[in-house]
Amino acid sequence: MHAAKAAENSLVICYPLVVVSKMDIPFNKLSLVGEERKYLARAITEGHLSGDNAFTRRCHKWFETKMGCPSALLTTSCTHALDMSAMLACINPGDEVIMPSYAFTSTANAFVLRGAKIVFIDIRPDTMNIDERLIEGALTRKTKAVVALHYAGVPCEMDVICSLSSRRGFRVIEDAAQALLSRYKGRFAGTIGHFGAFSFHETKNITCGEGGALLVNDADCYPRAEILREKGTDRSRFFRGEIDKYSWVDIGSSFLPGELNAAFLYAQLMKAEKINARRTAIWNLYRGLLEPLAAEGLVELPCIPPDCEHNGHIFYIKARDGRERTAIIRHLADKGIMAVPHYVPLHSSAAGRRFGRLCGRDRFTTSESERLLRLPLYYSLSARDVRRIAGEIFKFYWK
Repeated sequence: MHAAKAAENSLVICYPLVVVSKMDIPFNKLSLVGEERKYLARAITEGHLSGDNAFTRRCHKWFETKMGCPSALLTTSCTHALDMSAMLACINPGDEVIMPSYAFTSTANAFVLRGAKIVFIDIRPDTMNIDERLIEGALTRKTKAVVALHYAGVPCEMDVICSLSSRRGFRVIEDAAQALLSRYKGRFAGTIGHFGAFSFHETKNITCGEGGALLVNDADCYPRAEILREKGTDRSRFFRGEIDKYSWVDIGSSFLPGELNAAFLYAQLMKAEKINARRTAIWNLYRGLLEPLAAEGLVELPCIPPDCEHNGHIFYIKARDGRERTAIIRHLADKGIMAVPHYVPLHSSAAGRRFGRLCGRDRFTTSESERLLRLPLYYSLSARDVRRIAGEIFKFYWK
């Protein structure tokens, strides 16, 4: 009983040589910002908890109206949205898909599952996004798609990528998991390529615990997208009264989220701009407080290109190297503050070596990933706590 109680009251997270106990300031915290409980209760009262009911349709309309995309489909996760994009892009065994190595496993898995070979290329050190200048050199006759992952909600250089797509004929898939309502030259991330995949995981700005969405920006692909999402059937057409029965017509899976997830998500979508504005204000406060350290060359801070508007998803600092980053994590943990690294480059992983290859040099992916440290950032994080976190980072460097 005592051991169980201790486990219940203690969160232990392990990084290389680091043990982090329960934090006064966690890295992330779920925030209820609108009418989540009300909408959950309404969904239960209405008695339709399977996918594609009233709240799901409201979410679809929000995306299509707010973001101006032709069609949106909720999914159970961003992973499943990427899986669908791989199917819609007709990825087959032997095809190649170009993407940054600095990415989550789902970004690669979606295409590996279709038999593709992943071609990893280096990132830009300023934004941690794919280096668009390296894409053309990685293209081969087997290239079927390029994945643009908008890291930390900062969009990739989409004009270059889409122009190359038009000339060379590959599909552009935006991994916009972190970039809801971020903009590139006034256009929303996720609406620029052929497909855009979003995440509503608990760590994202807008959440329903687990969930995702696929924006189908190529209107010709939407009929098939509906079928893939409905287990390979034309069931959606049946419910619209377009056919008198539905049947199995293509490959597919069960990519629909339940109505409770959609109800929670819809409440958050209604407050999306408020949530992003709050997170951006916290981001700006961090930057202003830590600027003196950056001016002295002790840390590096995020870079936002002039054509981009981010959504305050991640605030990170870059230490001198991995050893210094680990020391900062220890220092903050001792003060009850949880700060975390991010991706381990995929090309250096066992699966990455098996299913992909690195094209060109790894000038920045590994070295920059080893330096990057994400600081706590969530809707209810107070300005006082931000100042406390920044103060502890100052103490680390000025001790």
